[in-house]
Order: sequence, then C-alpha cells, then structure tokens
Amino acid sequence: MRSTLRRVLVVLTAGTAIAVLAGCGSSSGDAASGKLRVGTLTDAPPSIYLENGNFTGYDNELLRDIAKREGFEVEFVGTEFAGLLASVANRKFDLGSSTISTTDERKKTVAFSNGYSTGFTTIVTRKDAGLKDVGSFAGKRLGVVQASVQDEFASKKVPGADVVRFPDYNAGFAQLKGGTLDGWVVPKDIGQKYLDQNPAVPLEFGYTVETKDTPSAYAVRKDNKELLNKVNDGLAKAIADGTVARLHAQFFKTQPLPAELAQGGPGLPVQNP
Repeated sequence: MRSTLRRVLVVLTAGTAIAVLAGCGSSSGDAASGKLRVGTLTDAPPSIYLENGNFTGYDNELLRDIAKREGFEVEFVGTEFAGLLASVANRKFDLGSSTISTTDERKKTVAFSNGYSTGFTTIVTRKDAGLKDVGSFAGKRLGVVQASVQDEFASKKVPGADVVRFPDYNAGFAQLKGGTLDGWVVPKDIGQKYLDQNPAVPLEFGYTVETKDTPSAYAVRKDNKELLNKVNDGLAKAIADGTVARLHAQFFKTQPLPAELAQGGPGLPVQNP
C-alpha cells in the first residue's frame, strides 16, 4: 500500500513539475511568467539592429523600458521579417519588434499594440537617376524585404516595376550598391542610416510617401490579451513621462516626433478586429 502510494505521489509530483515548467516556458505568452522571447531584425538601424552583439535601436530600447515598467523581461532573437508574424502567432515568439506597420492584412494573423512611431516609405536610387515619381519606375528593378509593407507598396503602388525580394535589408542594399537594382524600397529612417554609413556610395532618395495611417507597433498573439494590455499600459506611461520623446530624439536625429507621441500626448491608438 505504501509502495503504491509512493508511486502515485511520484507521478503527481512529476506531473506538477512538468506543468510548472510548461507555464514558465519563454514562449508561454504569459507576461507574468518572466522572460519573453521577442523576434526582431539585426540590420534595420536606427529602429532595430545589433551593436557589439547586443540588440538595440529605438523599437527595442522602448520595449525594454515597457518591460521594466510592467514587470517582465525580454530576450531578443534575430529572425527574418517574412516569417516573424507567423512565428508570433504560433508561439515561437511572444512579441514581434520590427517597425511592423499595422495593416489590416497583418491583423488577420496577430494583434497589435498601440503605435509607437510613424514614418515615410522611400525609394533609394542612384544619384541623379531622375526617378522621382512612381511612374518613372515602370520596368525598373526594385528591391524590398520580403513580406514587408514596402513589398506590398512596390507590388501594388508602383505600376510596372520588377519587384525583387530579399530576406533582409543588408542583402537588398548590397544589390543596390552593386548596381543590379534601380531602386531600394525602405522606411526612410532606415534608408537614411544606410546612406549616412556609406557616404562614398552615390545614392539619394527618389520617391517618398508618408505612412502615418499604419503606425509601427509591437505584434502579440491574438489570444494574449494580458500581454497586449501590459504593453499598451507601459507604452502609455512612456509617452506620458517623455521617455518615448527622449528615445526618439536619441535614435532619430532628423525625423520629427509625431505630436501624438510627445510628452503627455494622446498616443497612436490601434484597433484590432
């Protein structure tokens, strides 16, 4: 009898341990469980990038601040953008941090926090190429990061362009620099950073359009309301006390801060279906 009872207790104890470990898994999606896995990019400065082996940039430093306020930790993991939202939806990552524009199509896969930045989409070209409007890119090769909002822009709003897809920004820039692309479609702040870092390469901004209607936001699994609420709460506090304004000024030297994100501003609400 005692032996049987001991075996039952062992099974129950092991089952409890497994349950505890499962509950504390880094991809559990429970903000109260501790460290959460964040999928991010490595090559999109000043928003998200690696510096001396550490993930940094405006998006990631702001998320660190939010996590500290809300009592959880973040572990950044480099990934390609094309699979990021699916990886959030299927629990590989708890959060996506990658200047993700909040389009209606993407809301079918994940939920989004409120917005933390707006920006411009631009086509970087060779200097003096004279490509200043969308019509001038018909028959031209345009490089984009696969599955990005710039991919959608080039495919739908640049008639006649030959869209060439790359896994990351570095690959696209290398082709532009080598002369095998006519244009490189990127967020303007990222394009500016590459131009600043490569002054000897004769490049310039061609066509540019504002993208304020789909602000950048963090991606969260649709059923993870607790984490979404925590991120939004921390973001609201960071806007209220001026942290968002400070980080924006630190990473974006020339891009103006949207009035909605200034200290005490109303923020950029995002509606999830």
